[in-house]
Amino acid sequence: MSNTTGHIETQSTNEFLKGLWKDNPVFVQVLGMCPVLAVSNTAMNALAMGAATAFVLLMSNILVSILRNVIPKEVRIASYILIIATFVTITDYAIQAISVELHKSLGAFISLIVVNCLILSRAEAFASKNSVLKSIQDALGMGLGFVFALFCLGAVREILGNGSIFGAAIFPDNFQPWIVMILPAGGFFTLALWLLIFNGLKMKKSKA
Repeated sequence: MSNTTGHIETQSTNEFLKGLWKDNPVFVQVLGMCPVLAVSNTAMNALAMGAATAFVLLMSNILVSILRNVIPKEVRIASYILIIATFVTITDYAIQAISVELHKSLGAFISLIVVNCLILSRAEAFASKNSVLKSIQDALGMGLGFVFALFCLGAVREILGNGSIFGAAIFPDNFQPWIVMILPAGGFFTLALWLLIFNGLKMKKSKA
């Protein structure tokens, strides 16, 4: 009995942790590049978009898993998109209610969560084939992995591009910001840097 329980717990842990490291949606699968590059110019924008995406991913995974035996195979993709769009609309209104300024900063990219390939791929590849509990674990792992990746990009870009983190200055007044880091090109540079670091750590770990 204890062995079985331990095996289940290990599986649950693996489902959760894979999204954070082994199958990180940004640093490994390179998914959702549009919001990753577009709104990660500050740490706050990155966290907000990551949290919004994670919420939609979690809720859509739960609902898809619950309805997996009800939704006809012929219309499954359309059904998944409808489910995702519903939670994106809820998220859009919630962000607008919390902070109009943040809502303006994220702009149209909130609505574009509907077509984020990360969310649709998890619905099709995982939630539609697994229990609600496993789908929750998968969504939490992938969602937090996405938040982590966006924060890594947003923090670096804001620190180097503005000399601040979450709007608070961290360098002396004579610091010269690297303006390029908060421009679109800075998103590509920062992503390339993090991909290099992430893959380097994975290769080092695999050789150990």
